[in-house]
Amino acid sequence: METYLVGGAVRDRLLGLPPGDNDWVVVGQTPEGMEAAGFRPVGRDFPVFLHPDTGEEHALARTERKSAPGYRGFTVHADPSVTLEQDLERRDFTINAIAQGADGRLVDPFGGAADIEKRVLRHVSPAFVEDPLRVLRAARFMARFAPLGFTVAPETMQLMREIAASGELDALVPERTWQELCKALRAARPSAFLRTLRDAQALKAVLPEVDALYGIPQRPEYHPEVDTGIHQELVSDMAATLAPGDDVAGFAALTHDLGKALTPRSKWPRHIGHEQAGLKPLEALCERLRVPNSHRGLARIACREHLNVHRLFELRDATVHDLLERCDAFRRPERIAPLALVCEADRRGRLGFEDADYPQGPELRRVHAAAMAVNARDLVTDGMSGPQVGRALRQARIEAIARARSPRPSQ
Repeated sequence: METYLVGGAVRDRLLGLPPGDNDWVVVGQTPEGMEAAGFRPVGRDFPVFLHPDTGEEHALARTERKSAPGYRGFTVHADPSVTLEQDLERRDFTINAIAQGADGRLVDPFGGAADIEKRVLRHVSPAFVEDPLRVLRAARFMARFAPLGFTVAPETMQLMREIAASGELDALVPERTWQELCKALRAARPSAFLRTLRDAQALKAVLPEVDALYGIPQRPEYHPEVDTGIHQELVSDMAATLAPGDDVAGFAALTHDLGKALTPRSKWPRHIGHEQAGLKPLEALCERLRVPNSHRGLARIACREHLNVHRLFELRDATVHDLLERCDAFRRPERIAPLALVCEADRRGRLGFEDADYPQGPELRRVHAAAMAVNARDLVTDGMSGPQVGRALRQARIEAIARARSPRPSQ
């Protein structure tokens, strides 16, 4: 039995990145032999085992053959005759097709180490086109590695376009698409995910609501980048900067302006009412990808309220209270900080505004905290009915907001 460290663990070490989980491939062994050695089987679609001491995943070397449409349409073959090189050949990108032996020696039959040096994401073999999920994986890897200077090899991009043109992306199950999207939103540069999919002519199939934003003009005095799709890229990257690894805020940032794609051409470059208009495509996206409620909730209020937050210093005290109430901020106080962050990302996600101040963020958190400090139990409500108590609580919270508000900042 020969055991090799493989995949991302080797790649990230060569890139000098912090180590993640270790994955191992085992050559020359059977499932029965693994269990006899104390490994616990966990693989559903192919033989994967957990080490009895470390709990790390060990997979038997295997080959895969395309047998049906979609990313699940593969027949897996794993037995002691499968070589390490055969196992590496089935992998997606050369940078992921490197193994390391116990003695530290690299097994790199497809030039992955050289591609790491050249900062190139390149497919291993023509079999790349057999798995449509690899288009999303390429885009997700670019979201992570574009800051390091990585680009997609032209020949790999051509294969991605062939996959997109084949219609195979329609076979991706929502959960896998969502999983890859979340990983991209947690990465340093989500815009590279969007741009890679767009270059591959795949964004329209994966995120049609976002793809529709490209080419939609905005008022240049507010948006020097003009194109709404470019604005969206900048906002997503700013959200990743302000809240690294936060895919909940990242999803809300990604979807906050979907309504601009629905503005009639005759109204361009203004987008009056795009906040409410964006709720319908947002719900369609959430339903299609089965987006969790935690992500939906923040995305809805960010889509609907981001302009109100931008105008926070102009709003009356009662209007600020009602904004908080619409966000369900008194029952779900944890929503306000990420809402403020997404709105800041929207403000700073514009050419030339990257370092702009956003006093509305701390102001929103401050007035929310003041309103939250008011408790119905502290009010004199003797003899009041339920609706009267509600009105008294609202008034007390409005007064607390008024006391907490800061002067409107000078322009």
